Amino acid sequence: MIWKALIFLGVYAVLHFGYELSGWEFLRPFCGVDESVFEHLKIGFWAYLFTNIIEYFLSKRKKFRFWYPRLFSTTLLPWFIVLIWYMLPAFFGHIESLAVDLVWAFTVTFLSAIVAVVLEKELEKYSTGTAFKFTIAVLFVLSVVFYTVFSFEKPWIDLFVEP
Repeated sequence: MIWKALIFLGVYAVLHFGYELSGWEFLRPFCGVDESVFEHLKIGFWAYLFTNIIEYFLSKRKKFRFWYPRLFSTTLLPWFIVLIWYMLPAFFGHIESLAVDLVWAFTVTFLSAIVAVVLEKELEKYSTGTAFKFTIAVLFVLSVVFYTVFSFEKPWIDLFVEP
């Protein structure tokens, strides 16, 4: 569980700075291009998907129920980030300290991965029906479209505004 969260942190860091450091346009859908909430959610989505791919290839046993729980957790992980991130301002208001902000960012990213791992490990235990699998697939595809399309042209919605 912890190893996966640490791999996720590493992949997240690479995607956070990948576009900025390289300038390669093909990375735009996967990497952050500014500091908006949307870009951080997009990074979380792709970083967790890539972490799941790494896990699949590192896994000694290929489990029958591997992908659906992970696609579900990948789809939900960005929203775990939102829920956990906004607990700091909910309880302490606006924090001016860059150090606190950075520590909180790493903590939120790590905890979001832990929550996702717990969710997928529990889902692996159960046989899911076709309707649930279909729903997971649709939500995953919608997420891919969401994060890809709005990487190139963002609508005017608070979520997409750089603070």
